[in-house]
Amino acid sequence: MNGVLVASVILRLAGVGYSLVLLARSSDRRFGFLTVMLSLMATRQLLSARNSTTPVEELPGLAVSVLALLTVYYLSSYVVEERRVTERLRGFRKAIEHAGHAIFLTGPDGTIEYANPAVESVVGYGPEEVVGENPRLWQSGEHDEAFYTELWEQISSGDVWEGEIVNRRKSGELCWVDTTVAPITDEGGTVERYVAVERDVTERKERQLRIEEQNDRLERLNNTNEVIRDVNRELVAASNRREVERALCDRFASSHLFDAAWVGTRRLVDGDVAVRTAAGVDPEAVEARLDGSSTYRDVAGTVLEQRRPAFVDDGGAPVDDPAAAAGVVVPLSYQDADYGALFVEAGTDGAFEAIDRSVFAELGLAVGDAINAAENRRTLASDEVTRLEFRLDGTDDPLVSLASALECTVELDRVGDDEEGDCAAYVSVRGCEPDAVSAHAGDAPGIERAEVLCDGDERCGVRLTLDDAVVTTLARYGAAVQSQTVTEGNGRLVADIARSNDIRSVVEAVQSSYPELDLVAQRECEPDAAAETKLRTAFEESLTDRQLEAAQTAYFAGFFEWPRDASGEEVAATMGINQSTFTQHLRAAERKLFAALFDRADDAVAEPAGL
Repeated sequence: MNGVLVASVILRLAGVGYSLVLLARSSDRRFGFLTVMLSLMATRQLLSARNSTTPVEELPGLAVSVLALLTVYYLSSYVVEERRVTERLRGFRKAIEHAGHAIFLTGPDGTIEYANPAVESVVGYGPEEVVGENPRLWQSGEHDEAFYTELWEQISSGDVWEGEIVNRRKSGELCWVDTTVAPITDEGGTVERYVAVERDVTERKERQLRIEEQNDRLERLNNTNEVIRDVNRELVAASNRREVERALCDRFASSHLFDAAWVGTRRLVDGDVAVRTAAGVDPEAVEARLDGSSTYRDVAGTVLEQRRPAFVDDGGAPVDDPAAAAGVVVPLSYQDADYGALFVEAGTDGAFEAIDRSVFAELGLAVGDAINAAENRRTLASDEVTRLEFRLDGTDDPLVSLASALECTVELDRVGDDEEGDCAAYVSVRGCEPDAVSAHAGDAPGIERAEVLCDGDERCGVRLTLDDAVVTTLARYGAAVQSQTVTEGNGRLVADIARSNDIRSVVEAVQSSYPELDLVAQRECEPDAAAETKLRTAFEESLTDRQLEAAQTAYFAGFFEWPRDASGEEVAATMGINQSTFTQHLRAAERKLFAALFDRADDAVAEPAGL
């Protein structure tokens, strides 16, 4: 046996052993194949060793043995690298499958080839349900075709697309998804497939939208509050009803939240809504829209009757949801006086969403108060008034009812307000006993209480706290009652109102509350004793409410008569205060009266606190 043959056999046996070791380590069947092949080759060479051969003849076999051994070595190196790559790929796959984001691999046409398990938490479909499908499976319809066209144009050109998409889960729910789509290209730049990573951001997006919505609502609320603050400031400076309405409409119409604003009143003849003042819209256009519209008439009537603002749609029909409202109707009222309604039309969607109904209710009361104050100021300060004379026969007025029930004469001396803001009417009653007046007042509608101030031979003085009466209604509309006398249910009432006021609306308003009230005379005249009226007005404005009440009660109780019809203690008891407090109030009022008479403003000093 020559040396070349021996070396060849040894190499082959070494290869068999090496291959067996690698087979045991890796369990790779390729090493098993090499082991069998090398074993057969070594066996064949051993069997051929019996035949005498020259070393030269065995050189090819030696070369094959070397190559076989090298094959085992290089295969072992390849297997190690392959295993390293496989482990890395297995790690990547494990990472992808355990990722919290949904990951898709698609072909160039968008068909899904792979999806990790997280897709179910994002779109609601399992991986096995989406493989072979197209991502159109969970399109929500919230995006138009142009959106998806732009997306595909971007990724097909080799660029990465990032953005938020609204998808529809398998359950039908909408969800916001933060999406990244990247193309996978070959060396030539041709797109082989796409990889998409999606992350459910619904909770974050909803929180963001809520914050944006809250900020938007807060901005609308702040803007509305600013409008209302401006309106309140302008109401103080308004000198008449028309200026109040103009300031109100102009300020709302100038806000970007609102398109137009107008004040309307119901016509008593047909019940339709008449436009008094408008801003942001042509009054004639509003009139044309209202012409024959029962919806606006009905909503205006309901608002004025219930004294409660109403949100309305485009056609004027009431809606419960402020967010869906196209306008709001606000009653303008002061106590029992109605001054129409404010109609505000929205300029943006959801203009009223953040505004509570109570805000508009308070605005309506403030405007009504301003109108009433302006009307009263104009009547008191006017040099030209319209004198109205009403016949009271058969009206449901508490003074008429008192005179009719007791068959007596009731004459109104003065109308004022008590400490609680209720109407206090000082009357002289002739032809009946004070006890009868008190007994009647205890059950009479419209009279809260009656207090007898004095009892003389011919008359008794009574202070009546009225809940509702013709005089209180007239006063609320800015009329100054000059006199009212009723004898056994029949009587007359005279009231002055500034010519610049809306005389017709005042008369209609009072007659709507007292249908039997009959206007028998209307004439233009100058106020009686204008200087006296101005003096009285200046004097009363210098008094506190309690001082004025003390002076009026003392006067009508006969405290200043001689001999006195009522003592200071009795007058104080009527007012519900002690005699010392009454005396302080009365002396302060006297001091101011003398200062007004003698034009000594420096004498009208401030009295101690609490008077």
